[in-house]
Amino acid sequence: MDPVTSSIDQLETPAALVDVERMHANLRRAGDYCRQHGLAWRPHAKTHKTPELAAEQVRAGAVGVTVATPREAEVMASAAGDLLLAYPPVGRAKLDRLMALAGDVRLTVGLDSAEALRGLAEAARAAGRRVGVLVEADMGMHRVGVQTPEDAVALARAAADAEGVEYRGLMVYPGHVRMHVSEQDAALAALAADVRRFVDALADAGLAPEVVSGGSSPTFWRSHELGVTEVRPGTNLFNDRTMVEIGACGWDEVAYSVLATVVSTSVPGQAVVDTGSKALAREELRADGGGYATLLDRPEVVVKGVSEEHGLLDLSATDWRPRVGDRVRIVPNHVCVSVNLQERLFGVRGDEVVAAWEVAGRGRTPILR
Repeated sequence: MDPVTSSIDQLETPAALVDVERMHANLRRAGDYCRQHGLAWRPHAKTHKTPELAAEQVRAGAVGVTVATPREAEVMASAAGDLLLAYPPVGRAKLDRLMALAGDVRLTVGLDSAEALRGLAEAARAAGRRVGVLVEADMGMHRVGVQTPEDAVALARAAADAEGVEYRGLMVYPGHVRMHVSEQDAALAALAADVRRFVDALADAGLAPEVVSGGSSPTFWRSHELGVTEVRPGTNLFNDRTMVEIGACGWDEVAYSVLATVVSTSVPGQAVVDTGSKALAREELRADGGGYATLLDRPEVVVKGVSEEHGLLDLSATDWRPRVGDRVRIVPNHVCVSVNLQERLFGVRGDEVVAAWEVAGRGRTPILR
C-alpha cells in the first residue's frame, strides 16, 4: 500500500509507527542468529498481522511463518507458502477455511488431542490435501499441550497412522520463561531437559520428530540451547517495553511506537494524550515499573493509566512539561495487542512516512476472494 502522506506531522493521531531501519536491523540479527546455529526461522505473524511484513521476514531468511487463526492463515498465504497454525483448529467452520487455502500452501498444525486430530484428518481427507501435524507438549506454561512423553507418543502414533495428515514432530512454547534474561539459566536448563525427554521418548517409539518447533522472543537468543530445530519468535520484529525491561533487547531496537497528541495538561503532575486502551491496550508490564507504556524518547515518562481514548502520562520523574498540541511516540508494554487495534501501520524514517500497510490479519472474518 502506498503511503498516504509524506510526514508524520500530517498523520491524525493515534497512529502506529514502525521505524523501518530498526525493523530491518532486527530482521538481520534474527536471520543471522538462526543461520549461525542451524535453526529454521518461522516467525509468528501475530505480532504484525501484515502480509507485506511477512514477506520481508521471508526475504530475510524465514522458512515460513507461524499463525494463530484461520484469518491470519488466509492473509499470510499470499506472502509465505509454508504455514504453521500453532493453535488447534476445532470446529467445522475453521477447518473448512484451512482446507480452502491454496493447494500449494504447505500447512502444518499444532495440536494436543485426539479430537482435534480426528477433525483435522477428516477435513484433510475430504479436501484431498495432506496436512502436517506437530504434537504440542506443555513445557510449563500450563495452557495447552500433552502432559507426558507417553501422551506425546500416543498422539504422534495416531497422527502417523491417520489418513489425510502427516506426523512431522513436536511443538513447544516456553511462554512461562518471562524473567529477566540474566535470570533464565535454571529455567532454560530445565526446559532443555524436558524437550529432550519428549524427543527421546518419541525416538524410542520409532517416531523421531523431523521438526522440534519452539522458542519465544524473551528466550530467542538462547534457542540453540533448547534442543529445537525451528524457532517461532514474534515480538522481536518490533520489540516493546517488556522486551527492554527483561533485557531481551536494547531501547534502540524498539521499532514500534504509537504517535499521540497531548490534549490536556490541566491536572497537575500529568499530561493526557489522545491514545488510550483502544490504541495501546491495557496490559500490565511483565517486569518492574508499572504502567501501560512509556515514551520512546523519554522512557522515564510512564503511561500510568488508560481509559478508552485517554492516556495519562506521569510527569513525576521528569522536568519535561509538555504543552497541548505536542506530539509524542509511545511504546506499549506489549506490541502484539497494540498492533491488533490498528487499521494501518506507517513505516517511517525519522519524521518521513515511507510506507503504509493494512493490518489485514486482524479480526476473525474470512478473507473475501
